[in-house]
Amino acid sequence: MRSKNMALALLATAQFVVVLDASIVNVALPSIGRDLDFAQDDLSWVVNAYTLFFGGFLLLGGRLADLLGRRRIFILGMWLFAIASLAGGLAQSDIWLVIARAVQGLGAALISPAALAILTTTFAEGAERNKALAVWGAVAGSGGAVGVLAGGMLTEWAGWEWVLFVNTPIGIAAALLAPRIVDDSRDESNPSWDIAGAVTVTAGLSLLVYTLVDANSAGWGSAQTIGLGALSLVLLASFVVIELRQRYPLIPFSIFKLRTLRGSNVLGLLLGMSLFAMFFFISLYMQQVLGYDPLKAGLAYLPLAGLIIVSAGGASQLVARFGFKPVLITGLLFTAAGLFWFSKVSAPGGSYVGDVLFPEMLAAVGLGLSFVPVTIGAVTGTKPNEAGLASGLINTSQQVGGALGLAILSTIATSRTQDVFASGVHDPKIAYTEGFQDAFLAGGVIALVGALLAFVLISSRDSREMAEKAREGASPAPIPA
Repeated sequence: MRSKNMALALLATAQFVVVLDASIVNVALPSIGRDLDFAQDDLSWVVNAYTLFFGGFLLLGGRLADLLGRRRIFILGMWLFAIASLAGGLAQSDIWLVIARAVQGLGAALISPAALAILTTTFAEGAERNKALAVWGAVAGSGGAVGVLAGGMLTEWAGWEWVLFVNTPIGIAAALLAPRIVDDSRDESNPSWDIAGAVTVTAGLSLLVYTLVDANSAGWGSAQTIGLGALSLVLLASFVVIELRQRYPLIPFSIFKLRTLRGSNVLGLLLGMSLFAMFFFISLYMQQVLGYDPLKAGLAYLPLAGLIIVSAGGASQLVARFGFKPVLITGLLFTAAGLFWFSKVSAPGGSYVGDVLFPEMLAAVGLGLSFVPVTIGAVTGTKPNEAGLASGLINTSQQVGGALGLAILSTIATSRTQDVFASGVHDPKIAYTEGFQDAFLAGGVIALVGALLAFVLISSRDSREMAEKAREGASPAPIPA
């Protein structure tokens, strides 16, 4: 058990850094822009380059882990991530930094599915895996909040370069420790590389994420958005055709016969849409309306991060008692309630206690209760040789959901803000706040739709069987694919 706990600590730390790095640079962007002479319109690509490569290469990363060995790909990803972080901190120009962030995203796309696949094959399905996934869920859920806090502290006290440098020693240490405490495994049943499938799905997903993250600035009805969106869908449709004709496909579609896996990925998409946008708009509200500096805004996330960790830890106990379906539905309802409460943020006269603290606590409990069961559902019934694929799928769903949610809700917020200015309001705090209100309201609707869909998409039988086996402390028989 000691070796398993050490493996879990290593894998959770790696995932924490990967999730944290999606948000840690946000509060450092103004400093980065000044030092490297970024054009204002290009500054968002410090974040988008990471998201683009992370989301675009996840499925390929998961399949490479199955084929070449999960530990090997995990180690390769950690080295790539560490070196790219060092290069980013040393950046002397805007292009240099954006390329380094893209390579970081590629490293993350190798690390995340490989780490979750190792966890899935290391811990037996049932109580043991649920507890491990509770740690995983706590890490994934709190990483975004801690990233904002760490970014503010490092930027304030050491300089923006350290939001990147901090990853290098962690990445090197994880890469060196992995051979000693993590077992290797791979899929021996499917030797195919499926180059055509890998190229089309990676290009299609990358183009889709790019289209989404740039849609707000390019315009949803622009030729760029419509053209690139259509091309990404053509590439993804081509991927489906290629896979159906392959003897050894990159993604065996038989895995989608698992009802709970299908449902968990849909709900992971909706959860990503709610989560990414929530962090984004809370940060903007605190800085643009309440007037917080980056460090104070980061510190304001501490209750949210702490409650996500606590609620995710309790989620494994609740899953063992009630099954993952009711826990997931409850988590999504709490998340929706927190977002609906956020839609009441006020200006002028807003305050942290009155407008942020209590709704963020409600949403934090919801996210902690959601992450664990959705991850359990995403790997329930999968065979050991499908671990990397299943892990890549749920990570991809959440990343694409995050890009889609941020693009849609940013458009809603911007449109409302412009309407308020057009109506004759001159106070930017009021105009921004009304935009944030509409975005939070839409995010709440997304989470509520997720809770309703969970009733239909998640198998109650799978949920009950998992709970029964977890209470018995045994591993359930695999669900036929």
